[in-house]
Amino acid sequence: MAIGRFQVMAVLQAARAFVLGLPVESAKSWGLNRAIFYAAAKRGFRGTSQLTEEFRAAKARVGEEAIDLFKLGDEIALKEVRDGKIYFRIGGRIQTESDFARQIESEFGDLFEHAWKEAVKIVKSYDRSVLLSQRDFYNKVYLPRRDALVKAWSELVLKAEAKK
Repeated sequence: MAIGRFQVMAVLQAARAFVLGLPVESAKSWGLNRAIFYAAAKRGFRGTSQLTEEFRAAKARVGEEAIDLFKLGDEIALKEVRDGKIYFRIGGRIQTESDFARQIESEFGDLFEHAWKEAVKIVKSYDRSVLLSQRDFYNKVYLPRRDALVKAWSELVLKAEAKK
């Protein structure tokens, strides 16, 4: 299977959240959530969506209780706590670590750990201020690397599949 930009975004965003202090299961939820968010943004968030409604409702409650919102640097996402773990949601759906495993890790087969370690190493090489900025993370970390990582990770997966 080929790795695409969606998987690269999810892995890099998960690594970003992990490096900034989220536990790995919450970081994976964040990574998948942000990949879904950017994919929807690319399509233009057509019409009034459940995402828009949820976000407006949560923002309206910020003064009284901010339990629905989570801030990672200057980026805000809807959150939900289940069994003491923070998960993120978009479009009325929660992204869990098992969703990440099914939608992202499975594309890498046995090589996900390799990609994960590489992503964490990449993210750690940047100043914390870059990681805390949505714009800087996108423009300085993701954008310059996305196509090279798509190519490298796809080749890695294809070579491993050919050996089977």
